[in-house]
Amino acid sequence: MSITTAMIKELRDATSLGIADCKKALTQTDGDFDAAIKILREKGAAVAAKRASKEANEGKVEAVVTDDYQQAAMIEVNCETDFVTRNEDFQGFVAELIDDALNHESGTMAEAVSTKVEEKTAQVGEKISVRRNEKWTVEDTGAIASYIHMGGKVGVLLELACDKAESVNSAEFQELAKDLTLHVAAAAPEYLSRDDVPAEQVEGEKEIFRKQLEGKPENIIDNILVGKVNKYFSQICFLEQGFVKEEKQSITDLIAEKGKALGDSISVKRYVRFQLGGE
Repeated sequence: MSITTAMIKELRDATSLGIADCKKALTQTDGDFDAAIKILREKGAAVAAKRASKEANEGKVEAVVTDDYQQAAMIEVNCETDFVTRNEDFQGFVAELIDDALNHESGTMAEAVSTKVEEKTAQVGEKISVRRNEKWTVEDTGAIASYIHMGGKVGVLLELACDKAESVNSAEFQELAKDLTLHVAAAAPEYLSRDDVPAEQVEGEKEIFRKQLEGKPENIIDNILVGKVNKYFSQICFLEQGFVKEEKQSITDLIAEKGKALGDSISVKRYVRFQLGGE
């Protein structure tokens, strides 16, 4: 069967692959469009495998929250170069994935969309990967907020809990949620509270502080040590950090202030921060 220019164009439009690849696939399948698609998909899988060893630390973090603030998802999609990151086709692919992200539980999306990712890898000519995904649902009373910083370099999900359902849609509550996600993006807290910090990590810091205090009178070492440990917690624990918009006010005090204004009890239930290419 003669392979026409129109046939090649149709296959290119469907796959966004090169003329030579499309012509070869059509020739191998004697012009069978569906069979050619299959061959090109197989080629896509091969391209993805060949490039699997390359780092893919460019890309984009994206998030979505439902209109009622009760569900949210966040994904990190990686590629190899900033050129591809800025490409409209890649941006559209990320948008397509985030539209589907609420259908996938945390940590399961990469496998679920592997075929799409392999096809996109073949299309753009460099490794594309869904590095991680989170999906949350509010279980009690509260809301989820998201924030994307620097065009997708950093992303945050945060869930606030409260006692009154009417608080969720209030301007004060929504402003607090937005401010807290912005804070997490900027300050990158390691833990929610000091109770979450592993005991061995705290002991390791105490040992460092003790060595710093060698030679000082024993009767003042304990007091100084307490102060140093508290300062350490204020650096790594979200609730004890100084609010990025007002360093003298802790996050705990900010939440209490907003809760009092609303006549409600508000707390941070959880948060997650994605740094592009980070842990």
